[in-house]
Amino acid sequence: MRFGIVAIPTAQEANGLFERAIAFAQRVEALGFAGLWTTDAFGRGSVTLDPLLFLSALCQATERIELGTCVLQVPLRHPVEQAHRAQTLNLLSRGRFRFGVGSGSTKHDFDAVQVDYQRRFKLLPEYLAVMRKVWAGEPVHGPALSVWPGTEGGPPVYLGAWRSPRWINLAAGHCAGWIASGIYASLDDLPAGLDMFRKAGGKGALPANVFTDLRPDPPAHPLIAHAKTTLVCSKPEARDRLRRIADLGFDDALLIVPFGASGMLDEIRELLP
Repeated sequence: MRFGIVAIPTAQEANGLFERAIAFAQRVEALGFAGLWTTDAFGRGSVTLDPLLFLSALCQATERIELGTCVLQVPLRHPVEQAHRAQTLNLLSRGRFRFGVGSGSTKHDFDAVQVDYQRRFKLLPEYLAVMRKVWAGEPVHGPALSVWPGTEGGPPVYLGAWRSPRWINLAAGHCAGWIASGIYASLDDLPAGLDMFRKAGGKGALPANVFTDLRPDPPAHPLIAHAKTTLVCSKPEARDRLRRIADLGFDDALLIVPFGASGMLDEIRELLP
C-alpha cells in the first residue's frame, strides 16, 4: 500500500507561503511518499488556495510524486474551462496529475458562485462527460479545444463519493479509481465500500483526508472532532491504525498533515507499515 500526503495551507502560513509550499512538497518527495494532494473550498469563512494553481506551482519543484486533488468540486465551474485547466496541469506536471473530483458537500461554496446546490448530483456526471469530450478534442458548445500532444484523454480521474451503488459503479466503470472519505467513513465501514467497488470491477481505491497529528496537544479542529478515521493520536496508536488501514486492501491512503508542522512528515514516515 502507498501513502500520500494532503496539504492544506492556512492563514498562519501566509508569510513565505510559496517557499513553505516548495519545501513541504520537496520533503514529501524526498521521504518517498507517493504523492502530494490538496482540497477544494472557498466559501467557508477561511482563506484557501485554488487547488489547480497551487499544484501548478509545485510542478517544477518536484520530479516523481503524483499531484492530486481530493477532491475538486466539479459542479462549481464551467466544465470546458475546467477541462482546459486540468489539461494544463497534466501537461506541466508531465503526466503526474491525479484529478480527484466530486459533487461538492458544502452549500456555502455553491452560493458563492451562484450555482444551485440541489443540482450538484445531476451536474457531476454531466460535467465529467463534457470534460472527456474536451480531452478527446471533440466540440461541445462551439469549436473544439486543441489538445496538447501527450495529454489526449485527459488526466486519470478519481471519483470521490459516498458509498452508494450509483457512485461506486461510476467510479469503477468510468474512472481510474474511487476516493473514499476518511472523515465520514470509519475503519469498520470502509471495507464495505471497497468490496462493492472491487465487485464492480474497480481497480484504484484510496481513503482520503485522514487527519493526522502526532503532537501531544493538537489544535482543535471542527472536522477532526467529527471525523471517523483519523491519526490524531499517540505514535504507538498511529502505528496500529496505519497497519489497520493497510490491511483493509486499499491501494493508497491520503493523510492530512498540518502544513505548518512539516517535521511531522519524518515522524509519519517512520511509522508506515
